[in-house]
Amino acid sequence: MEALLGFDLDLWDYLTFLTLAICVVALIMSWLFLAGLPGRIAIARQHPEAEAVKYLGYAGLLPTVYPWMQALIWAFKPTDIVDIRRFPREEAIETDKEIARLRGLPSTMHAAVAESSAEAATDRLAMRDGHTPSATDEGKP
Repeated sequence: MEALLGFDLDLWDYLTFLTLAICVVALIMSWLFLAGLPGRIAIARQHPEAEAVKYLGYAGLLPTVYPWMQALIWAFKPTDIVDIRRFPREEAIETDKEIARLRGLPSTMHAAVAESSAEAATDRLAMRDGHTPSATDEGKP
């Protein structure tokens, strides 16, 4: 078989093209693995902002490495956040629902919503009676 420039293509030429294609695919797969690493770490650690960490990880490797490093640091950041607008139990349930959504587990999300509704009703009744949940009620030592 002759190519456009008059050179004969043999087995070694085709093997070279195949090797180059495999190298390009391996490079793309490596980039996708590294770019998604901060997001996977944040989801595994049940980070409250796991989705933002995931997107920053993918966008961070495009122009420079600095945003990706920020996403990696953010994924390992301690997440002991107490939102003054909610009880800590409600914050944990919201985080669990978000993590379930990111993992694609709709049954877990529905169970979390049902549990959240029941616990919110219990908390409302307790607050109406003048009792606020203590640390032992929250399951904390």
